[in-house]
Amino acid sequence: MSGPVNWDDITWDESKPALLYTYFDLTWQGPVLDASGRPTKEVKDQSGRINFELFFSKAPKTVENFRALCTGQHGFGYKGSKFHRVIPQFMLQGGDFTRGNVRVSRWVYTSDTVLTVLQGTGGKSIYGDKFKDEPFKVKHEAPGYLSMANSGQNTSVAMTQSTTNRANANMWSSNGSQFFITTIVTNWLDGKHVVFGKVRDQESMKVVKAIEATGSNTGKVAYSNPPTIVDCGQLDA
Repeated sequence: MSGPVNWDDITWDESKPALLYTYFDLTWQGPVLDASGRPTKEVKDQSGRINFELFFSKAPKTVENFRALCTGQHGFGYKGSKFHRVIPQFMLQGGDFTRGNVRVSRWVYTSDTVLTVLQGTGGKSIYGDKFKDEPFKVKHEAPGYLSMANSGQNTSVAMTQSTTNRANANMWSSNGSQFFITTIVTNWLDGKHVVFGKVRDQESMKVVKAIEATGSNTGKVAYSNPPTIVDCGQLDA
């Protein structure tokens, strides 16, 4: 296992590709989707691939972290880890390959807000335990966007849909390896989480939607075989 990567060594310039490509091969148990992409009552073990397009020119340090965790070239990474939190009509969260969980600390419901406060308890980056946000150059403007969650003991993550309560969402400090894939537009997270890629194609989005169907309003996966990354890596194009 190699030592931490030097943060300052990872940069982008026009001599380097603007986009990089990675993939997850996954297995899971859950509802079969019909031709329109809606869950049916049939539940079975399934498998599929999600291809990603990573915005290397927009967030090079964040992209390099994700890419290297896909390849496992530093002796650790995403292979074998699970999507531990899945909320339909919101997002899929994964990347905790050390503990594989996230604790829901509290839920607050009012007439104009849904606020979820979470504590990520595991994962690490190629730069060490944590690394700071890069500039927020890309917005959560469509389903299928790939964004950094926050991880590490005693690190809180707030996700709020209220314009009047966005100040409450500024409660985290750093990134590790945890990420999420949006399944709707999540523009209330703009400026709070670094978007660094997106799901690359429609076949991959079908897999995202199938995994979304395994979740619940609390984020707990509802089936015995949770979505698991059985293989992952980098693609040439």
